[in-house]
Amino acid sequence: MRSGVIAQKVGMTRVYNDAGEHVPVTVLRMDSCQVVAQRTKDKNGYTAVQLGAGHSKVKNTSKAMRGQFAAASVEPKAKLVEFRVSEENLIDIGTELTANHFVAGQLVDVTGTTIGKGFAGAMKRHNFGGLRATHGVSVSHRSHGSTGSNQDPGRVWKGKRMAGHMGQTRVTTQNLEVVSTDEDRGLILVKGAVPGSKGAWIVVRDAVKSGTPETAPRPAGVRAASNKGAE
Repeated sequence: MRSGVIAQKVGMTRVYNDAGEHVPVTVLRMDSCQVVAQRTKDKNGYTAVQLGAGHSKVKNTSKAMRGQFAAASVEPKAKLVEFRVSEENLIDIGTELTANHFVAGQLVDVTGTTIGKGFAGAMKRHNFGGLRATHGVSVSHRSHGSTGSNQDPGRVWKGKRMAGHMGQTRVTTQNLEVVSTDEDRGLILVKGAVPGSKGAWIVVRDAVKSGTPETAPRPAGVRAASNKGAE
């Protein structure tokens, strides 16, 4: 089990494959995605790596977090996420992950927070058909209609689909295909839509249901020391 990565959603565009067909893709950008801490079996009871991404001003970082970043010798990060990994896939603290962590054609699970829509009616929130346009229905054309049954049970069941707060929830979309990656610019192009607004932080992992390709780098796709020195 490998670590995932933290990326930022740039937006959507399209690319063309060898057959000339256009493929809608979401562009994800990795920005200084580094290992901030490790969790080991002996010390913590489980094995994981904590990644940080983005940049945060020192004045906006708490003293406790400043101490953790200083111990790892990394700049303060805007986003922190912990990934469970197997022991052989532990990554050294301070290592920077690149877009080449994933290979073209592999499937990934993408997690993000959906765009908040506020209070929404039943038709928009749950795709209800609404009431009839005529034949006795007045004013209530977009209402959700009856919400319960008769005397038994004599109440509205928990979880009944009704109007309410829509969006702003954590959603994972599974088995999205990685179309291509660009290590120099830190871009990952994923086929289809990804939950979240532009600029939102997105977590990308190897697909749970499809496994990790043999060609994927292990323990991770990392930036070479020579490249870091050249930059």
